[in-house]
Parts: sequence; structure tokens; C-alpha cells
Amino acid sequence: GAEVAQQVWACACSLVALGFESYTLRQTGVPSWYVSKWNPRTQCVYGGRCILTSKQEVPGKNFAETLPVEVSLKIFSKLDVQSLCVAAMTCKLWRGIINSSDHLWRSHCLTVRAICQREIDRDRGSGYSWKVTLVRNYHKGCVKKQWLCGRYSNIRCAEELLDRSMCDLDAETWGEILEAEMER
Repeated sequence: GAEVAQQVWACACSLVALGFESYTLRQTGVPSWYVSKWNPRTQCVYGGRCILTSKQEVPGKNFAETLPVEVSLKIFSKLDVQSLCVAAMTCKLWRGIINSSDHLWRSHCLTVRAICQREIDRDRGSGYSWKVTLVRNYHKGCVKKQWLCGRYSNIRCAEELLDRSMCDLDAETWGEILEAEMER
């Protein structure tokens, strides 16, 4: 929320510094959870508590249509995984830009690699794109991280896990989890 808003604000400030004088920046009272939404009627991009607004009226245009693709990619690169997925569902243009740039997914995939190195390396070695590799391993990384940090160390019965989101883990992963439990 707030961190993404700060990142979007910093990116928007850099846009103005790069010479996009046709846009203005201003702080707003928009809730911080309302990140990276385009309002075609007002020509505004909302990012947390800031707005990047077009000074000129360009009916039906959004920032991805008026800015160079590289700048749109810079804006999208500031989003977390969930926000990037939401942005990809916003409109065809955004989906096209986001899906055609494998680099946008790389940093998120490398974050998951800290937990699922073997799986990420195997998928990348098999020729999967960064996005596909992330999709294949993101949930597993979240579950594995929870197990490794001890979130499920004091489970007394299987019913306590029923409301938890789980996934299949291989024998090597369960070995890592067992080692972590033995060290606690």
C-alpha cells in the first residue's frame, strides 16, 4: 500500500524531471490501497496518495498511450506482483505492455528464488519465461516460506491446516522444512 504509493510517486516525479511537462503531480487524499488506477474521464493515474495528471485534454487516452513504452514500463516496474497482475487486467494496452516485457517479472521471480532456488533454476533451465516461472512457483514460495519460518510449528492436528492455502511440495522441500524444525 504505502510503499507502492511512494514508489509510484517517485516514478511520477522522475517523469516530470525527464521533461514530461504535459503532466502535473499533486498529493491527494486517495486511500493508499487505491494504487495505479487510470481514470480516462479525468485523465489521471492514481498511485496511493498521489496523482499524475495530464495537463492537456486527451479524450479516451491513458498514460500508456501518451507516454513512450519505456516510461510506461518504468511505471509498471514499481508495482508489486499483485498490483502488476491487476494492472495487466485493466485494459488490453496495459496487458500487452506488461505481458510483452519479461523483464517486469524478473525481479519478482528472483525474490521467490530466495525461497525456491531449485525450482526457479529448473524452470529457467527448461526455457520458461520469467513470468511463467513466477506463476509456476509464486504460491509454492509463499507456502514454503511460511513452513520454514515456523508458522506451522505448533500444529496439533490436520484440521488446523484445513483453512490454510497449501500446495504440493517435493521430498527435498520437506527435508528443508524438517531441518528448520529440528533447529528450532
